[in-house]
Parts: sequence; structure tokens; C-alpha cells
Amino acid sequence: MTTTFVIIGSVFVFLAALFHLYVFFLESISWTRPRTWKIFGIASQADADTIKPMAFNQGFYNLFLALGAGIGLVLIPINFWAGFGMIALAAGSMFLAGLVLIFSVKGSARSALLQAVPPLIGLVFIVLSFTV
Repeated sequence: MTTTFVIIGSVFVFLAALFHLYVFFLESISWTRPRTWKIFGIASQADADTIKPMAFNQGFYNLFLALGAGIGLVLIPINFWAGFGMIALAAGSMFLAGLVLIFSVKGSARSALLQAVPPLIGLVFIVLSFTV
């Protein structure tokens, strides 16, 4: 097992978890602030208020993905396979959700890439760590 690859992969998974924590904050805590809803392309406060329950719920999905990745990162040095399993589930879900976003929402390529690429890179490096 290549420790360097595990560390590189873990850094990318950590960055993905941070991104998802940030999105949780935006969607579940600061959603009704004009600066926040403009980030998501919401046209008005009334529209933001209408979408607020869905955004609140979606934010918690992001929080749970971040927590899964974080728990996996903590477990990696204790029990590699348990940690890897948590990371694979969380990071794989992040990646797949990014794919859904890019194919379902026009103009979402930047957001989808921010969501999908770091966890994918993290997973690839961690998988490579036990194949090299």
C-alpha cells in the first residue's frame, strides 16, 4: 500500500467535504440572504422563500455527505477498510450527484465540476494506493 497516495487522496476527499459543508451552510443556514440566493441564480426573495424548504433539506444531504467523508478520513489510520468504505460511499455519492447536476441543470458545469472532481480524484488516489 502506498501511503503517499492515501495522503493525496485524503486531501482531495477533505477538500470535497469542506465544499459540501460550505454548500450546507449556504442552503440550510444563509439561504434567505440575497447574496446566497443569487449564488444559486434565484431571482428574488419571494422565490428564495418558496424554495427555502427544499434548499434546507438539500443542505442537510450535503452535510451528511461531508460527515461520511470526514468519518472515513478519521477511520483510515485506525481501520483502513472501514475508512475506505465510508469514503467510497460519501465521495462516490458526491461524484454521482455532480454528474446528475451537470446533466440536469443547464449552466451548472462549474458547480458540478466543483462537486464531482475532488472526490473522484480522492477516490482514484486511494484506490491506486492499494494497487501500486
